[in-house]
Amino acid sequence: MSTIGFIGLGIMGGPMAANLLAAGHTVLGHDMQAAAADRLVAAGGKAVDSVAAASAADVVITMLPDSPHVEQVVLGQGGVLEHAEPGLLLIDMSTIRPDTSVTVAAAAAARGVRALDAPVSGGEKGAVDAVLSIMVGGEAEAFEAARPLLEVLGKTIVHVGPSGAGQTVKAANQLVVGGIYALVAEAIVLLEASGVEPGPGLDVLAGGLAGSRILELKRESMVARQFAPGFRIDLHHKDMGIALAAAREAGVALPMTGLTAQLIAAARAQGHGSLDHSALLKVLETVSGKVAS
Repeated sequence: MSTIGFIGLGIMGGPMAANLLAAGHTVLGHDMQAAAADRLVAAGGKAVDSVAAASAADVVITMLPDSPHVEQVVLGQGGVLEHAEPGLLLIDMSTIRPDTSVTVAAAAAARGVRALDAPVSGGEKGAVDAVLSIMVGGEAEAFEAARPLLEVLGKTIVHVGPSGAGQTVKAANQLVVGGIYALVAEAIVLLEASGVEPGPGLDVLAGGLAGSRILELKRESMVARQFAPGFRIDLHHKDMGIALAAAREAGVALPMTGLTAQLIAAARAQGHGSLDHSALLKVLETVSGKVAS
């Protein structure tokens, strides 16, 4: 069993660390929020008060909000690479810019550290149930070394290419997820405005060609206007920025992605940033003048 330094114990990182504990690994957890560290301790882990302490491990996993956080924690003064021993396996499971992952991998290699970018999809429930989809960029040898740990956390684990490739696949994932949420929201608005009960209507959609994981998991909560965050609008807004930047870098036009990004930006502007990304329904209701009572 491995000793794992886990940095970032939030909505996703907390249950992921707990699953590693349940599998018999030792987890040294670090988070700026004391309550998050306390939950890890309650699950049997050890809370540490610095990145340096978390880096005293066989493997370091980071699960952080955005590229600047990863740059600071990994590359910055007092960061992981400053304290890492050669041979350390560094798995960044955050969703960040592909170019940041490439920079991290190069800096890690210079220190004899094996680095992977391994963002995930599946939301809080996927993290809790250990059924995440994990898209991994980096060297094949490092991927094989990480695979036993990733199999504790997810169900679909694919090595998609060199450093940064995992983040590019995650950008593609997020543009698809955002687009589906927008379309499901439009379907609910149409059904309700037409006098059709959305529940049975979405049940039919979920069983046909329009079926999706989002319809499977979220249709009831969307109809009920329950938007407790599994993945916040604020974070999806960040992810859509990554997708649009990747499109510019690749020299391709993604018009549906642009429209979805604007709807997500509107959700933030309307004060819904802390809600689940299914709260795109609130934006589409407002656009149509059909705000639910």
